[in-house]
Amino acid sequence: MSDLESRFLQVYSVLKSELLNDSDFEFADDSRQWVERMLDYNVLGGKLNRGLSVVDSYKLLKQGKELTDDEMFLACSLGWCIEWLQACFLVHDDIMDGSHTRRGQCCWFRMPKVGMIAINDGLILRSHIPRILKRHFKGKPYYVDLLDLFNEVEFQTTHGQMIDLITTLVGEKDLSKYSLSLHRRIAQYKTAYYSFYLPVACALLMFGENLDNHVNAKETLLKMGIYYQVQDDYLDCFGDPETIGKIGTDIQDFKCSWLVANALKLCNEDQKKTLYDAYVEYERMSYEKITSSIEAHPSKEVQAVLKSFLAKIYKRQN
Repeated sequence: MSDLESRFLQVYSVLKSELLNDSDFEFADDSRQWVERMLDYNVLGGKLNRGLSVVDSYKLLKQGKELTDDEMFLACSLGWCIEWLQACFLVHDDIMDGSHTRRGQCCWFRMPKVGMIAINDGLILRSHIPRILKRHFKGKPYYVDLLDLFNEVEFQTTHGQMIDLITTLVGEKDLSKYSLSLHRRIAQYKTAYYSFYLPVACALLMFGENLDNHVNAKETLLKMGIYYQVQDDYLDCFGDPETIGKIGTDIQDFKCSWLVANALKLCNEDQKKTLYDAYVEYERMSYEKITSSIEAHPSKEVQAVLKSFLAKIYKRQN
């Protein structure tokens, strides 16, 4: 474990303790134990890429200068807010998809005595984010911008999930309705906003930047998010469950995945080879386009942030 990961996890312990001792709710032993177990099971256990990316991005914006203890704590706290949001989405997503595994373990709602209580647990996870922001960022000049940012990204993501779900209903009857354009919309709204734009936007706000001045960076990050979702679709079908931490169900669930959208165009040839070749070509072209977009950005610091994100996902295996 790196020093950064160790410090990041230390901040999790602080935030969790604050939430479990929040004076605005009268916790009893059983409710406190439930929430603690739920947090450890759902917020921890992932790769923490989204959260750590806030810290990495802020460091790059500061041109590698050593962060103060306060800066490190605040950047980690914003990173954990994203991990909390991710946990909320995944808890609800697994219920909606009827999934069995997540991050190499049983989905939370399938755990003994949890069941549909998991719906409320997801709401609790989301309610923790403004509590963290209020405690540690109220009084900061960018506090309201942070609240707006998380609300906006939640709006985008939940509507992306909605498109995915209603599209699946259509797919059960007629897969020919699926297209690459539709897939792009789902990937952009369901994944790209919270996984790619949100971490960098948090770092930019903490750095004192106006997000309206970074529309080009936002567009580039959304492109990366779409590319990332294509990778996810490919790994859902061809990835090793032990490596990716879940059993892929996109085909069984009639999802509008990138593979299906391409297969509908190319289904006259051997399917596996065609899909593999199409994926390799898509990966090459996406990398080149995104790299060009990054290098066109006027800020070298922002370029460094964007390139660091691209390096994390290019040719990933999980």
